[in-house]
Amino acid sequence: MVEGRAGRGEWIGLAVLVLPCLLVSMDVSVLFFALPFISADLQPSGTEQLWIMDVYGFALAGLLITMGALGDRIGRRRLLLVGATAFGAASVLAAYSWSPEVLILTRGLLGVAGATLMPSTLSLIRAMFHDPAQRKTAIALWTGGLTLGATVGPIVGGFLLDHFWWGSAFLINVPAMVLLLVIGPFLLPEYRNPAAGRFDLRGALLSLAAVLAVIYGIKKLAVDGLAPVPVAAVVVGLLLGAVFVQGQRTGRSPLVDVALFRVRAFSGAVVVNVVAMFCFIGSTFFTTQYLQLVLGMRPFTAALWSLAAMPLIIVAMTVTGILANRVRVAALVATGLVVLASAFAVLTQLTPSSPLWLVLLGAGGVGAGVLMTTSLTSDLMLTAAPAEHAGAASAVSETASELGGALGMAILGTIGAAIYHADLPAGPSTLGEATATGDSALVAVAREAFTHGLTVTATVTAAVAALLAVFAYRALRHIPVTEKEAAAA
Repeated sequence: MVEGRAGRGEWIGLAVLVLPCLLVSMDVSVLFFALPFISADLQPSGTEQLWIMDVYGFALAGLLITMGALGDRIGRRRLLLVGATAFGAASVLAAYSWSPEVLILTRGLLGVAGATLMPSTLSLIRAMFHDPAQRKTAIALWTGGLTLGATVGPIVGGFLLDHFWWGSAFLINVPAMVLLLVIGPFLLPEYRNPAAGRFDLRGALLSLAAVLAVIYGIKKLAVDGLAPVPVAAVVVGLLLGAVFVQGQRTGRSPLVDVALFRVRAFSGAVVVNVVAMFCFIGSTFFTTQYLQLVLGMRPFTAALWSLAAMPLIIVAMTVTGILANRVRVAALVATGLVVLASAFAVLTQLTPSSPLWLVLLGAGGVGAGVLMTTSLTSDLMLTAAPAEHAGAASAVSETASELGGALGMAILGTIGAAIYHADLPAGPSTLGEATATGDSALVAVAREAFTHGLTVTATVTAAVAALLAVFAYRALRHIPVTEKEAAAA
């Protein structure tokens, strides 16, 4: 491919790349509506229900680094097309699962296939868009596709389940994957690392085990609190992670060049990604429940109202794209985090009787701030790495986001639950259980307790986002406005 400004073919190719990302992120949330129908049909046990929901995310998070490095070696387009084939086939199998065990297996296969798609798409953007301004716009659109998928997943799931059986929530993946397989070979360039060595199978297994153990432990801590098994899982995962890092330092052909973390732009962007997603996922957990259980909305109605935040997000992303080549990235990232902190400050003002527009304003500001930030940091991580390691770098970016989200659910969820139980020590353990009793007096008190937990966590995340803005500005202030300016320096 000739370096220069991208043309119509590259932008159409970008649309093809965004489509699988939208579906991969949608697959995380689409089961929110389908699970009751699946439970009625397949009758899974409580443990099997948890695995149906969680195995996709576990496989996705655990294999991102491995698949990113594999794409650098065998070709990113080839891996993307193989992953699209697997994702489509696994979607069909999941739709027609005849037992809980089969559905758990096919959800796991969807996670494996999804792990091939996400780093491949981001690293191909690096190969297609050489102009810094165009690349930043492309990454912003790619990031927006991920967020849109998570937002519309419940809406699409609710619509399909109103008209079809639960398997239709999986079959919607198939036409998009077929389109990618037909168009992708003509619009997407192939790229691989010409100097790649042997694939580090030991490193791949270590990274998988480390990420799975940490994510599993964090999720269990969020549900069960401090307990021996989840604490042990986190400790074992961290130890395996340390062994993995040491092996990457000394290996001849490592999956990830750990020297990248000595580059301030890369390591600073990774920290910002982890903490920003920590704030985002943790707060989304509370605002979604607030709409449904405090304001009394049906899940589908709440999902539709969440789209009201999109105009604010679009404006923020557009302004960021315009300024990205005029203003230093440190100032823009810090501004995005200030927007994030301000949105959390809005959420601290919620009460059980607050107007709908207040929570939508806060939630929209959170989405805008996170997308302003992560679209810029994703570009930093991608361009800080050499082109031949772009797949591994994009996998690190995605793994950081997954880890941050899991930490947000665990830590912020624990804080909110602790406040709820302190305010309602003898009542039902969750607001959902309190609502199910039908006792209006108890429900009113439980809503007060839940909202108090929400406002406390919003206060915590506002402080975290504000501190992160200071860190981001200091860590990234050496980065010039444009690559031309960097070359001159």
